[in-house]
Amino acid sequence: MEQTAIYSGSFNPLHIGHLEILRHLVRDFDRVLLVVSPRNPLKSTATASDAQARLEAARAAVARHPETASKVEVSDIEFRLGEPNYTIRTLEALKSEYPDSELWLIIGGDQLSDFRRWKDYPRILLNHGICVFPRQGYDLPALADDLQNENPAYRIRLMDMPLVNISSTQIREALSRGEDLSGLLM
Repeated sequence: MEQTAIYSGSFNPLHIGHLEILRHLVRDFDRVLLVVSPRNPLKSTATASDAQARLEAARAAVARHPETASKVEVSDIEFRLGEPNYTIRTLEALKSEYPDSELWLIIGGDQLSDFRRWKDYPRILLNHGICVFPRQGYDLPALADDLQNENPAYRIRLMDMPLVNISSTQIREALSRGEDLSGLLM
C-alpha cells in the first residue's frame, strides 16, 4: 500500500523549516500532500480572506524546490470541503480520493501536546496515524507515551530529524517590523 504523508497547516508563510520537513518526508513517503488550510479552528492567525493567496504561494514555493517537487502535491481539499476545517474531515475526504494509500498526518511536537483538543482525535490515531516532528520544548516520547497509555493501538511515529527552530509567527512579526527575511522563506 502506498504511504502518503498529509502535511497540513496555514503555511503563513512557508519557510525553510517547512522545507526541511518536506525533505525528510519525500525520503520516507511515496507521496506528500501539502494541505493548505483556509482557517484552523484552533488558531486565529490565518484568515479565510488570505487563504487563496497562501494556496498560490504554497504552489509557487513547492515549484521552486525540484528536490521535493516531484513527490509533493499542494492540495486544496479543505477549500472544497468548506468550514469547519476539522482534520478528521480532511483525512476522510483524502482517503476517498486516495483509497489505495495509507494516510499519515504530519504534526509538530507542539500540536501533539494539544492533540486531545482535536475533533475525533481517537479516529485520527486509529484509522490513519500521526508522524510527529520535533519542536523545541516538547518531550515527544513522553507525549506519545501519554496518548498510547490511553490506547496502545494509537498509531504514533516520532520522526528522526533535526530540530528546526523557526516559526511562521516569528517570520510574520519580523516582516511587520520591516526586516528582510527572504532567506528564511521557502
